[in-house]
Amino acid sequence: MTDTTTDRTLPKAYRPADFEAAIYDRWLAADVFAPDGTGSRADPDADPFTIIQPPPNITGSLHLGHAQRTAVEDLMVRHARMLGRPALFLPGLDHASIAAQFVLDGILAREGESRQSLGRDRYLDRMRAFVEETRPVMLGQQRRVGGSFDWGRLRYTMDEGSAEAVRVAFARLYRDGLAYRTEALVNWCPGCRTSVSDLEVVATPETGRLWTIRYHLVDAATEAPDPDRCIAVATTLPETILGDTAVAVHPDDERYRALVGRVVRIPFVQRDVAVIADEVVQPQFGTGAVKITPAHDHDDNATGRRHGLPMPTVLDDAGRVAGTGTPWDGLDRFEARRRMIEALDESGDLEGERDHEMAIGRCERSDDIVEPRLKTQWFIRTRPLADQALAATRSGRTRILPERFVKVWEHWLTGIRDWNVSRQLWWGHRIPAWYCPDGHVTVWDRPDGPPTCDGCPRPVSELTQDPDIFDTWFSSGLWPFSTLGWPRDDAPDLERYYPTQVMETGYDIIFFWVARMMMLGIHLTGQAPFRVVYLSGLIRDPYGKKMSKTKGNVLDPLGTIDELGADALRFALIHGTTPGNDIRFGTGKVESARNFANKLWNAGRFVVGARPASIGRDVPLREPHPPRLGPAERWILSRAAAATETVDRAMADFAFGEVTRVLYDAIWSEFCDWGLELAKVRLTDDSIAPEEREATWWTLVGALDTYLRLLHPVMPFVTEALWAALPHRADDPELLIVARWPGVEERHITAEAEVGALVELVRGVRNARAEARIEPATWLPLEVVVPERLAPAFEVLRPALERLARARPLVRHPDRRAFPAGPPGGLAVISGDVEAVVRTDQRPDGQPAADDRARLEKELAEAEGHLASARTRLANEGFTSRAPAAVVDDSPDSGLRVCAGRAAAAQWSSATTGQ
Repeated sequence: MTDTTTDRTLPKAYRPADFEAAIYDRWLAADVFAPDGTGSRADPDADPFTIIQPPPNITGSLHLGHAQRTAVEDLMVRHARMLGRPALFLPGLDHASIAAQFVLDGILAREGESRQSLGRDRYLDRMRAFVEETRPVMLGQQRRVGGSFDWGRLRYTMDEGSAEAVRVAFARLYRDGLAYRTEALVNWCPGCRTSVSDLEVVATPETGRLWTIRYHLVDAATEAPDPDRCIAVATTLPETILGDTAVAVHPDDERYRALVGRVVRIPFVQRDVAVIADEVVQPQFGTGAVKITPAHDHDDNATGRRHGLPMPTVLDDAGRVAGTGTPWDGLDRFEARRRMIEALDESGDLEGERDHEMAIGRCERSDDIVEPRLKTQWFIRTRPLADQALAATRSGRTRILPERFVKVWEHWLTGIRDWNVSRQLWWGHRIPAWYCPDGHVTVWDRPDGPPTCDGCPRPVSELTQDPDIFDTWFSSGLWPFSTLGWPRDDAPDLERYYPTQVMETGYDIIFFWVARMMMLGIHLTGQAPFRVVYLSGLIRDPYGKKMSKTKGNVLDPLGTIDELGADALRFALIHGTTPGNDIRFGTGKVESARNFANKLWNAGRFVVGARPASIGRDVPLREPHPPRLGPAERWILSRAAAATETVDRAMADFAFGEVTRVLYDAIWSEFCDWGLELAKVRLTDDSIAPEEREATWWTLVGALDTYLRLLHPVMPFVTEALWAALPHRADDPELLIVARWPGVEERHITAEAEVGALVELVRGVRNARAEARIEPATWLPLEVVVPERLAPAFEVLRPALERLARARPLVRHPDRRAFPAGPPGGLAVISGDVEAVVRTDQRPDGQPAADDRARLEKELAEAEGHLASARTRLANEGFTSRAPAAVVDDSPDSGLRVCAGRAAAAQWSSATTGQ
């Protein structure tokens, strides 16, 4: 492929595939991504700007969420780099413990193997080989999006640096009394065969069943169940009957007051349990009496602890009934449920069943129904850590954007529960805890294990390491500082680049990840890990629906890049966005961004091709001599300065959607549609002095240079390609990526007002002609009234105005009274204090002026008809009593506005035609 990125001639069409890979390779070769790279132009005394990339899963492939994260983060990094700050964009990959095992287990199942058949060591060998295959895929895909990552600092959550950080962090938390091991109720996924956190349980609204079951009272004298006396309990989980250790009622429920303290017999297991009173019971639910299964329900567990109840476990890791001594042992929980319900029905103890709306907790990974189970696990005591994180946001040391998420943040952290960090998986960081036969626990932060037990002289050979691994969010919680060298004493990157400036991520993982990073970062380093938390929204389809492969509404970012280019995808993912709000996204949005890139490319080709012969090809960029500038040139430069001001404000406010809006309007609607058109006349007019034509061209080059710099963080490839074809300042680098961000130049407010008024005049003329269905290429006489303050600019720009308005001749009158009152017809245009009439009596298409009047009168009649209809409806009390207030209030005003506009047009036409 020919490298077109350094050629000053630009192809007619911009095909991203011809440029993007070559430009990225040039950036890599120039070593400009690293803040301390050989190609860096960062000011060593400036404050660093650091973003640590949220690491994508090493086994995954690029999706729109990844592309959006990269686009937004890279925008901020490129902007900081152009400001001269040492900008570090540190890339990474996540080992994705449970996700990776889920994928590999599926592969093994297709091969007739399993985790258990391979054993731990062989399984981990297979996993390492698997991730080495997928690793270059994700890294290569990230380059396609154009992320300016410092690849020399690439990190991985399973590399040795991360492993050391995990061991040291856990050992320190243990020494500080913040890590402890205990038996507690956890969320268990039978499909993944591991515990999962509360945040990984998806509450899914479903229609379940509510069964009413009779528990017979035990006769105190005979110790036998009374066949005629019972208490009916309501349950959605009849299979856990086997683990019941009490029946609970509300202490104020008169229906059961006499039964409190009595004993009932649990079906099937023949266990006698007490009827207890507890305020946790909701009398209005079911029968008002509930079964208590402390080992398999969170509320029941708390009740069991209050009352000192036994806690038998009746389900195993696979979700099968186990250890009950009943015929149901070995059955899957749902099959056991079915058979138990049949048995209860046969015995006459199934009093009833009905549909019941409920929220069922499902594992977000496997979609299995999660079972609460008693397990001995490691936990992190979160209350002290959460208080530190709250103090950081309350004091302003860390900002959360958008601010409405602060309330959500406060609510979650003030009600936080201790964090279960044990996972019964093999792929991940193994918990560095060893147990001796005497029950001692040794936590060790070295990779080779402790020399002896902490509690006795037993050597490590007699100790057993905990088989569990850490929750993947534990290692991810260390990411902002472990990637920079923590906990090593010699960590210059940690000293230089920590705390980081911005953590950009999706609002859906503010508690999965952001809260954990804040809690661990503050406790372990003494500083909040970032200054700003920028929460992006989720990407949805054009109709606001969640994208999913099953719905067929997923947009492949790599295919989109192949077809439309990375710049178009990046622009579309940023344009129209605000922090925390979901994005409606479709191919049409990317196509619009592609069209914008093409518009910019064509503008660049025009500017490069319009170079006056008197200016050499290797002449550096120069500022045009001010006396040579006309009103159009001053307007072009001033509008570029205005765009710079607005973009600077938007960047400071993290309003990146506003950045793209401002640049789209400034480049397309102002520079291309008006600036270039105004300049074309002077550049092609041989009557204009060569020095003035040169000044016009340098004006275009200077404005385009500014716009390319402003747009580069959003659309880096096309801007780099175009910038290479322009003259540069003597102190500019070869590459735009390390060029300086434009400063705000002097605004020419007078020129902006004068030229802006004349531009609006031309726009009004064009609109009037379009409404009259006059061909755009048709030349027509145009008579205008221009106030004296605009007269000099009008005369200078007369040739351009004639061309843009297709006006020939263009006649200027001192005031409205000078308009002739003869027979010709015309279209009126009023723009501010500028008035004009497009003469239509000399139309080359031969259409008579009378047709214009007939058209306007027809439109007026239609408008009057709409008004009359509206008034009739408003006079109808039946309509006004049913219609929304906004419709009633707006109807007459809306109708009058239409009529007034049409009437004014018709009256002006009559006044100026003498008819």
